[in-house]
Amino acid sequence: MKAQDLLAKATRAATSAKMLLDAGDADGACNRAYYAMFDAARAALLASSAPIEPEIARTHSGLISAFSLNLVKTGRVPLELGKTLNKAEELRLVADYKGDPVEREDAIWVVSQAQTFVHAMENTFLPKSPKQ
Repeated sequence: MKAQDLLAKATRAATSAKMLLDAGDADGACNRAYYAMFDAARAALLASSAPIEPEIARTHSGLISAFSLNLVKTGRVPLELGKTLNKAEELRLVADYKGDPVEREDAIWVVSQAQTFVHAMENTFLPKSPKQ
């Protein structure tokens, strides 16, 4: 999958997260917000030509580690966005597997952060060319 396609998928997931949040589904919103960030991070890694094996970036832990090592620790992505991705994964695990519902405040935060994260990856790694 190309970086542009992953970014489009990330954008759709961020939109879905907002819709789920608005419908009162905090767990579903956390899931979609995390996957928006996951796909945006994959897009950023691809667009940056980071030297990673494709199968590593397909697992959650592999992608987060590669993102941190190749983009956050090199200063190409702010540390705060790296921390946001980690926190979003934690919330997704609670939403999907732990059985406890995610607090609405946490869902509001992660949906907002997903939109910020996706835009940051797009602006940094896949900027639109200026119209002439």
